[in-house]
This record gives sequence, structure tokens and C-alpha cells, in this order.
Amino acid sequence: MTVVPYKGEKIGKKEQVATMFNNISKRYDLLNHVLSLGVDIYWRKRAIRFLKAEKPKLILDIATGTGDFAIEALALNPDKVIGVDISEGMLEVGKKKLIRKKLQDKIELRMGDSEKLLFNDNNFDAVIVSFGVRNFENLEKGLQDMYRVLKPGGTTVIVEFSKPTAFPFKQVYNFYFKSILPLIGKVVSKDNSAYTYLPESVRQFPDGERFLTILKSVGFKATQCKTLTFGISSIYIGKK
Repeated sequence: MTVVPYKGEKIGKKEQVATMFNNISKRYDLLNHVLSLGVDIYWRKRAIRFLKAEKPKLILDIATGTGDFAIEALALNPDKVIGVDISEGMLEVGKKKLIRKKLQDKIELRMGDSEKLLFNDNNFDAVIVSFGVRNFENLEKGLQDMYRVLKPGGTTVIVEFSKPTAFPFKQVYNFYFKSILPLIGKVVSKDNSAYTYLPESVRQFPDGERFLTILKSVGFKATQCKTLTFGISSIYIGKK
């Protein structure tokens, strides 16, 4: 079953996700850091370290949102980071952030569909995604396009929510995700559906070994999964 933010709407998941992020874009960064207690910043830093030895010069950040993962990728000293997203609202916030930080020469943000990337084959040294693949309308198609634009020998690094399995953290996490998070998200973002969609989409996402199997099926090799913070999130790595 496809999980969508606005049940009953006739438009597809892709359009609904774009609408949702447009609606919450101005409060997205605040909510991200508050709801994760700031741990999302550590997750991104940890993920980028997996690319340190490879020294990628051209990096693509898919579902870039307001550009936090693209900014974190500058720790690798690339020549350029290109971020793409389907939400105009998120990109607008991100572009203002880049100007404020004087990073617009190193990072370029563009409108872009993760399943129809407007780049040549074998183009990027690394393709990264943080908390975005869960929102793909067609997961396999999006991963296939990531594989296509990656250079041979290049690496993808994906950060995504996962589901803790150990007692008692599993129970605490489930209560927070199902009861507390949607309530805070609703009050702060003013969007009734956005933070109800989040736990539903995480619950449906094929995390862990199941996601590694999908990565392998579209061509990625040497795949790995590294769990973070008791299994709340995971970093997935794959080579072309």
C-alpha cells in the first residue's frame, strides 16, 4: 500500500509530497532539530564521513530540502555539490540559507524529480540522500536513476529512518513516533497531515536488509547498513 500525506486526494504521491513540503518548508529546519533532539545533525555528519577517503569532487544531493546534507558534504572539500528537490518552498528556504552562509558558489540548488534526474549517465562521484528515499513515489525507479548518474566506482550514501527492534527502546520509540511527534508537528507546522505521514511512511519503508536487497537489485555492489542511535536511523552505502 502506498502511504501518502493527504488521504482522499486524487493526485499522486509525488505531487502530495511536494505540496506537503511546500506547506511546512518555513518551519521544517526547526521541527527537524526539535523532533530529533538535534541528533539529525550528528546523523548527517556521520554519513558524510563514509565518503572521506574517496574525496568526491562532484556530489549530487537528492531530495536536498533546505540543503543541510549538501552543506554537510562541503566537509569533503568537493568542487561542487548540486542539490535537487521537488519542493519549491524547501528550495527557496535553502537558497536563502546558502546566501546567508555565503555558500552559493559551492552549492547549487535546483528543482528536480528524483525519478527523472536531468543529468547525464556516469556524471557524479557520489550521490547522497538524507531522509528522502522514503518519499519516492517509485523507490526502485528512483534508486535506478541514482545508479545511472553515478560514475563507475562512485558511491551512494543514504540516511533514512528505520525501526528499532530492541526492548524497551522499540516501545518508547513507537509511542513517541505515533503519539508525541504528530502532535508537536501539527501544532508547529500547522499541517495536520505532514507529521502523521512521517511515522506511517517509516513503518512502511523496507529498512535494513530488505533495503540492501533493493539496492543490490538495481545494481549497487558492496552494500552496507550501519544503524544509528539504537536503530532509529540507518546509513546505507553502495558502490557502482
